[in-house]
Amino acid sequence: MAHPVGATPYAARGRRPRWLRVVFLALLLVPIIEIAAIVAVGKVIGGWPTFGLLVFESLLGAWLMRREGRRTWVALNQALQTGRMPSRELSDAALVLIGGTLLLTPGFVTDIVGFFFILPLTRPLARGFLEKVVRAHMLASAPMPGWARPPGSSAGAQTVEGTIVDDPRR
Repeated sequence: MAHPVGATPYAARGRRPRWLRVVFLALLLVPIIEIAAIVAVGKVIGGWPTFGLLVFESLLGAWLMRREGRRTWVALNQALQTGRMPSRELSDAALVLIGGTLLLTPGFVTDIVGFFFILPLTRPLARGFLEKVVRAHMLASAPMPGWARPPGSSAGAQTVEGTIVDDPRR
């Protein structure tokens, strides 16, 4: 299907991308969940202790983000200097950045997710999840020549019959 110059496939179909709907829902639901969690914790331990806990978590998150960010940066530089593809280091850097942002956001739920992304013990689990999401997204989008498509997907797929011939001059 040909698209007008400068138009995206989503604009051509008149639909919004799924990730945009997910982001919109998250922007609506996360603050509501955070406020409910803060109120619930405040009822159990009191207002000032809840405020102190939120400040402590933000300070701990900032320190942890700085420490893990530095470690990730050093690992990324080492991978680049040795000529190795830094895919693990880049995904770690993305997780530290996202986790640090979540830790600096006031709230208990975002702090839990932020700690999960940034702590060295749980980051490999988050990295595995990130790799699965990226792999699924790449397979679902338009493939590069030679890339496999997911089973049942046939968008733009064509089968070309042919014969492989060795060049005797080589």
